[in-house]
Amino acid sequence: MYQITLKIDGMACSMCESHVCDTIRNQFKVKKVSASHAKGEAVIVSETELSEAELKAALDPTGYKLLGYACEPYEKKGGLFSIFKK
Repeated sequence: MYQITLKIDGMACSMCESHVCDTIRNQFKVKKVSASHAKGEAVIVSETELSEAELKAALDPTGYKLLGYACEPYEKKGGLFSIFKK
């Protein structure tokens, strides 16, 4: 699994966050996506690594600009009771 963090310019409100998340969900197979206009970023969790060029191509028609891209391996964090599963 991969966690991809995108720096996005142009988000001003929660509706902008929704547009970005919907665009990513509709164009790519992802496990989870969340966006924050306050931070100017979106975080994607995906089984496969998504290319920066494909993400940029998906976001450009929406009016939001991809400024940065970071991809790293993702490990699901254990919940409150995960310490008992050992």
